[in-house]
Amino acid sequence: VKVGISAVDVDGALANLNAEIPHWDFEKVQKQAEDKWNKELGKVNRVDADIKTKTIFYTALYHAMLAPTIYMDADGRYRGLDNKIHQDKSFLNYTLFSLWDTFRAEHPLFTLLYPERVNDMINSMLANYKQSAYGVLPKWQFHANETWTMIGYHAVPVIADAYLKGFNGFDKELAFEAMKASANAPFEGMEYYKKIGYVPIDKEPEAASKTMEYAYDDWTIAAMAKKLGKTSDYNEFMKRSGNYKNVYDSKTNFARARLLNGQFKTPFDPLHMQYGGDYTEGNAWQYSWFVPHDVNGLMGLMGGSGKFAAKLDTLLTMKETVNDMSGALPYDVTGMVGQYAHGNEPSHHIAYLYNYAGQPWKTQETVYKIMSRLYNITPDGLAGNDDCGQMSAWYIWSALGMYPVNPVGGVYSIGTPSLRSAVISLPGGKQFMVKATGLTAANKYVKSLKLNGKPYKKSWITHESLLQGGILEFMMTNKPVKNWFAVNDIEAEKMLAK
Repeated sequence: VKVGISAVDVDGALANLNAEIPHWDFEKVQKQAEDKWNKELGKVNRVDADIKTKTIFYTALYHAMLAPTIYMDADGRYRGLDNKIHQDKSFLNYTLFSLWDTFRAEHPLFTLLYPERVNDMINSMLANYKQSAYGVLPKWQFHANETWTMIGYHAVPVIADAYLKGFNGFDKELAFEAMKASANAPFEGMEYYKKIGYVPIDKEPEAASKTMEYAYDDWTIAAMAKKLGKTSDYNEFMKRSGNYKNVYDSKTNFARARLLNGQFKTPFDPLHMQYGGDYTEGNAWQYSWFVPHDVNGLMGLMGGSGKFAAKLDTLLTMKETVNDMSGALPYDVTGMVGQYAHGNEPSHHIAYLYNYAGQPWKTQETVYKIMSRLYNITPDGLAGNDDCGQMSAWYIWSALGMYPVNPVGGVYSIGTPSLRSAVISLPGGKQFMVKATGLTAANKYVKSLKLNGKPYKKSWITHESLLQGGILEFMMTNKPVKNWFAVNDIEAEKMLAK
C-alpha cells in the first residue's frame, strides 16, 4: 500500500505520491529515508562520547528536526491561513510553528546547522501575515490554522535573529512591517501595555509574563530597526523593551503582576502558580529572570552581580515544590532543580545567567546537573514536553558547550560540553570542532579555553566565530576554576546593544 496526502485536494495527494514514490520498491524507499536522515543528522559528525550520551545527542537532533514541517504539494500549492489555495514555487511553505517554545533555542540552532531552511521558514511566516485576518505573524500555527496558543509575538525574534545573522532571502521591509503589526495588535492587554507600560492583571490574565515577554520581543524589533536604519522605530521599541522594569517589585525582589491602579497584586506568594494566574505556566521564581536582552539591567534591579548570583543559588537549591491554590497545577512544570523547572521553557536560559555575574563555574555545575539528571535514553527520557524540539535543542546546544541566552544576535554563553568532541559542518565546506580535553564525569569544570590554538578568555562566543570554522577546545578539570576568563557575558550584551 502507498499513501499520498495533500492539504489541497485529492489530485494533489496523487501527484505528491507519484512525485515522491513513483515505484513499488519498499527497500529503495527505506534506503532513501535512511540516507536522508543520515545526511541531516550528519550536520554534527565525528561525535566522540559514551554510547548513552551519543544516543541522547542524536535523539535530540532528530527530535529538533521534526518541526516545523513542509506543508506544500509538489506543484507548489498549499492551503493558506485564509483557507484559500495558494501556489508559490519561490519558497517551501512550512507549518507547525510552536514559537513560544522554539524561538529560544531551536530556531537559533537552525541558523547554525540548517541555514538552508531559514529563509523558507521566514517566508512561510510572512505568507501567514499576508493571509491573516488580523494582520499578524503566526503565534502557534498548525497547518492552515492559527491556534492562538501561548503568549507574546515570538515570530518576531526568529525573524530578527535571522536578519542580524545575514539571512536575506526574504523581503526585509515586509518582514519589519509584519513585526511592527504583530507588536501593536490590540490583543491580550496590548492597549494597556502601550499606554501605561505594563499589562494589568485586573484586565488580562498572566499579565506579569506578558509584560516581560512583550518587552523582549520589542527589543528584537529595535535591534532589527537599528540595522535597517529606522531611528524612530528603534527609539520607540527600545523604550518599550524596558517595560519589564515596570513589573519588578524592589521590595520583594520579584517580577509581579500589577493592577491598573499601579499597585502590585496581593496577596503574593512567589511559589504560587496556576493556569490563568499572574504568570504563564510558571511562578515568580521562574519568570523573574526573563530579561534575556538586558541581564545587566535585571542585575541592577536585584542589587548587583553578587546578589544576583546569590538569588540564583537560592533558586537552584530551595525546595522543589510549588503552591497550587487553584486545584489545577500546570502539568508542564516538571524537571525541577530547586525552583528551576527544566520541563518548561521559561527556565531554559537561567542556568547560563551565572556567566553574566562573573561566576561561570556555577553555570558549568548547573548545566552538567541538568544534562545528566534530566535527559536519558528511556521512553520517559525527557523532563517534560519536547515542545516541537525546544527541549531537545537545549540539550544540543549545551552538549556542544554553549547556549543562546539571548536568542537574537548570535552570542552564545559558554557552558560545559557533554561530548569529548564533535564537528559541525558549515556552509562552504567549512567545519567547526568542539573538543573537550580531559572530559569525564568528574571533570565538568572548564580550566581554560582555546580558540584555534590561542587562549580564549571570554565566557561567550559569537555565531560569526563559529561560521569562520576552527576549533574551540575546552580544557576540563574536576574543580571550579574562577580565573580562566577575563571578559564575562555582560560585555557581550553591551556589544549587542551597540
